[in-house]
Amino acid sequence: MSTPPSLHTLISALKTLPGIGPKSAQRMAFYLMQRDQKGAANLATALNNALGKLKHCSLCNTFAEVDLCDVCSDEKREQNLLCVVEMPTDLMMLEQTLAFHGRYFVLMGRLSPLDGIGPSDIALQRLLERASDGIVEEVILATNFTTEGEATAHYLAEMLRARGLKVSRIARGMPVGGELEHVDAGTLAQAMLERRSV
Repeated sequence: MSTPPSLHTLISALKTLPGIGPKSAQRMAFYLMQRDQKGAANLATALNNALGKLKHCSLCNTFAEVDLCDVCSDEKREQNLLCVVEMPTDLMMLEQTLAFHGRYFVLMGRLSPLDGIGPSDIALQRLLERASDGIVEEVILATNFTTEGEATAHYLAEMLRARGLKVSRIARGMPVGGELEHVDAGTLAQAMLERRSV
């Protein structure tokens, strides 16, 4: 039995979501069409609305509906500190901590040569312009602790230091409330290396 072209297109579109394979996409498509057409219509409307309204903040590159996002338009934030993250979700997580009061820059990705993602595929040039504005004194690299995130942090550190900027990296180590016996060896080793005096 062949799949109707419109259903095939929907399944293909759902497969573009991270973590969604062919079977999951097919289940989602059939669910939406058979059991929740109102939800499907709401999803379509929300996607069209987001595509029509969202753009990149002119300063930090995160998603916004206006020229400057809420964080960048907040005059109380420390102008001399710039925290670099991979994605808008990383910015949101850091904001939830209430521990950082500076500004951000969102790369919208990370270097990954195996996936064909190089320096020109992330907002590297915009970051360098932003960090070299004469106001920023320290750039905090808060990329993920994956192979790609570490490579990105290393590459950015070299570029930023060459421009005379102070560059730091967020620390790694034990999670709050974590017990030694349940932590992997790599995290425990890093916690030992990055220990501080108390």
